[in-house]
Order: sequence, then structure tokens, then C-alpha cells
Amino acid sequence: MMAPDSSGGVASCACKGIRRCLRCEQAKGKAQLEANQPQVVHHFLYDPETRLAVPKDAEAASFPFPGVFLWENFISEEEEKQLISTMDQDVWNESQSGRRKQDFGPKVNFKKRKVRVGGFNGLPALSQKLVLRMQQEPSLAGFQPVEQCNLDYHPQRGSAIDPHLDDSWLWGERLVTINMLSNTTLTMSLERGLPELGLAEEVQVAVRLPRRSLVVLFGEARHRWKHAIHRHDVQERRVCSTYRELSAEFLPAGQQAELGAQLLSISLSFKGTPI
Repeated sequence: MMAPDSSGGVASCACKGIRRCLRCEQAKGKAQLEANQPQVVHHFLYDPETRLAVPKDAEAASFPFPGVFLWENFISEEEEKQLISTMDQDVWNESQSGRRKQDFGPKVNFKKRKVRVGGFNGLPALSQKLVLRMQQEPSLAGFQPVEQCNLDYHPQRGSAIDPHLDDSWLWGERLVTINMLSNTTLTMSLERGLPELGLAEEVQVAVRLPRRSLVVLFGEARHRWKHAIHRHDVQERRVCSTYRELSAEFLPAGQQAELGAQLLSISLSFKGTPI
């Protein structure tokens, strides 16, 4: 019998394939799951002031790391409290790798490249003022999200998210995330390294996310570098809200402009409930 979840979640596991959480690890075999981990990794730390990836040892040189924008104290303590309280009044659904989630967005089949409105009825009301605040930042001018995904991480569940690239067919250039309840680290990685800098093995760049900060990924950080949240970087409960905009295919001049306009109209009504 699985142990109860002190964070309030249902004690179940939604992991599939190679993904894992603390609850399924014994059944899948921890050693087998870790067998494919890279043997050599070059570790760097992102400096938001210089926008450089700075080496954690003396064996490599710093290099420019474009495509990350960090906005510290994007929300206040009171706003954070209100956002979490409102989220916790809705159902958190079990997700993979020990996460729980709430989705506000259209139904999407990425393999078949099909989108339908489904039960999507907009972003939640509390996001309206946050989106307006985002749009005041020049790098987020014109940002109009059509999807919001709330994710709940907890150390007791071994919550994490594997290195991945977000889809580029439906989702646009900028990925925007608000980090809440605890500090954490976003790990950016290139499995094949940076041969042009003499780094043939995997390269990882740690982007530290303070509590109540906002981070934007775009450009190379969006399309070339995979991003992840590792289990050891979740020391306390962590909740994040990620906002995604539409790709060019769904904008006025795109092939699916009519559907894009419909999704934007629904999204920006800010009357949404989780689907």
C-alpha cells in the first residue's frame, strides 16, 4: 500500500515509460533507470547580470548563454498566497514523475498535430493582471498566452521533469513560468556538448529560480537547449505556472489563423476552470 501524500494529493502514480517517482522506483528498479545517465557532465551556472554560463570548475571558460530572461519578485508574497490558495481549491490531477497538474488550454494531439477547443473556457481569472504585468516587459510585448499549466512538485513524491524541448508546432517563441513557494533550479542541457568550445560531453547550465520570480525561455534556450527540474532541486513544495503563446502557424497570417483567433478569444476571457 502506498504511503499517504502529506501535500494533500491522492496517493497514486501516473508514471509511464522511463519516467519515475519515488512511488514507482522500487517496481521499475532504480539502478536500471539510472544506467543511462551520462558519465561525464560539464557543469555551468547562469549569471543573469552578465548573461554568461559560468563554469563551476576551472577546466572551462564562460560562454554567452542567450535566451533567458529572469524577473525577480514578479509577484508579491500576498499574490503568491492568493494564487496558491485558489489553485488548492481546484483538483490537482496526478501527472508523471511525481508531479500534479492543472491544465487551462485546448485539447492537443501533438503526434497527429490536431487541436480542438474541448472543455477549454479560458485562463483563470487571477492570471489576467499577471499577463498585463508581463506585457509591460519589452521582451514580452504582445505576449498573449492560450495555455496555462500549473504544476505541483513535492519532495515526498520525488517530483521532477525530464530534460525536454517544448513543442514548436503549436507553441510559440516564448515560454513563461512563474516559480512559487520555494527556490529551485532549472537545468538546461545539451547532450552532445559544445564541441566548438572543446566540450565534447554533455553540458548543463543551472539557472537558479528564486521564489516568486518569472523566467522566460526564448531563442536558443527555447529551441536548442533542453530544460528540466531535477528531483534534488525540489527541497520543499514548489508550484509553477507556465504560460504558452501560439506559434506563427496559428497567428493572423498563418495556416490555422481562424482556430488561433478562436483560442485567443477564449483564453483571454479569463473565465477558465481546469480541464
